[in-house]
Amino acid sequence: MTLRYRVGALTAASLLALGTFVGLASAQKAPTIPYEKFTLPNGLEVILHVDRSVPIVAVENFYKVGSGDEKRGRTGFAHLFEHVMFMGSQNVPVGKFDEWLEAAGASNNGSTNFDRTNYYETGPSNALPLMLWLDADRMGWLLPTMDKEKLDLQRDVVKNERRQSTDNVPYGRAYETMLPVMFPSNHPYSWPVIGSLTDLSAASVTDVSDFFRQYYAPNNATITIAGDFNADSAKTWVRKYFGNIPRNAEIVRPTVPAVALTKDTVMLMEDRVQLPRAYYVWHGVKAFSPDDAALDALTDIIAGGKSSRLYRALVYEKQIAQDVSMGNSSSKLDGMIMLTATAKPGVHPRELDAEIAKVIADVANRGVTERELSRVKNGMRASTIDRLSSVLGKATQLSYYNYFTGTPDYMAKDLERYEYLTLADVQRVAKQYVAGQPKIVLTVVPEGKKDLALTAGDLR
Repeated sequence: MTLRYRVGALTAASLLALGTFVGLASAQKAPTIPYEKFTLPNGLEVILHVDRSVPIVAVENFYKVGSGDEKRGRTGFAHLFEHVMFMGSQNVPVGKFDEWLEAAGASNNGSTNFDRTNYYETGPSNALPLMLWLDADRMGWLLPTMDKEKLDLQRDVVKNERRQSTDNVPYGRAYETMLPVMFPSNHPYSWPVIGSLTDLSAASVTDVSDFFRQYYAPNNATITIAGDFNADSAKTWVRKYFGNIPRNAEIVRPTVPAVALTKDTVMLMEDRVQLPRAYYVWHGVKAFSPDDAALDALTDIIAGGKSSRLYRALVYEKQIAQDVSMGNSSSKLDGMIMLTATAKPGVHPRELDAEIAKVIADVANRGVTERELSRVKNGMRASTIDRLSSVLGKATQLSYYNYFTGTPDYMAKDLERYEYLTLADVQRVAKQYVAGQPKIVLTVVPEGKKDLALTAGDLR
């Protein structure tokens, strides 16, 4: 689900060099990202952060549209446009977007998730006017060049990407198999971001053009510029290139139905895999909800890395698992908690399940330690600061906070959520969201090996 834009320049090793883990987070003042924010008459938000430490500048185009804005039967459009937007526009011939940026020493890319699509460029400071002009041309004048040939080309690219990332990858279909069980059919998170091959094949030029008109407008976007540039010059270029792009009608997003799992759902999938893998999914919370940070801490302590409880128990000590991981995925509309464990050869997943249930119950009944919670707090601080080590990281962080909280420089308050966590907070969310709570359990097994799947009777 949503990628969490946290963390920047300090590593765990450098934190250790500064002092002990315990109490270190609260002893340091949270970093800030100075910024200026304004809005053009057409609704385009603009965020500026000047950083003259290196002669590099980054531009992020943050569109408030993701797969969660699609409709059933018309899925995959947001991700499709992540590709189409690099295919040229009215004043940029096909292939020239990348070519002109590369000639200026710049690079670019984009990504899509449930909630947003972003496009970004990084390069030398003197490339900023070119970056802004290219971005403005595709925001305002992409549709005049949209035709079936361009759509078919990028549709095939996305289909191939889906085959490579989902259909033909071991365990690749597990995630999208669980989504419609976690979320009802009328929920926008019930299909994967990449969409379905059927929907992509059925999409017409009119379909995708209508989607673009609705969501790729200045009043549904934010431009963030970070790095070595003159703020007054940047404002002039932004107004010149983006100011004449007309705003669209205000987007009215439908009310999303509430989600709740009422019972355990046990599922089986046969796949071209060598080892069985078990997936456990619980209902979570929205990003920045009151329990969001506590769930981050809980999942990190249980199976968030090599020092977590389950990794030590399953991989190091008992040596019955190839890997184990757990994470809290919180997005704009909802969230989910996922734990994944792959069995060692000759090990039935029920052996993993017994240890997983034991560790979860122990956390719920006895709580976690001060040392575990301190590790989480310092790790979160280190990773957040690390994301500020580049101008692109700063631009991304500013855009992310702006969208989710309305305040671009929200880092100090974000880190406070973790620094104020208590042992009781973590134990409470373990009981409230995970231990003994309804869940989805999916076992992906080698073809013809259904006997390796977990059953309702196996679950502890």
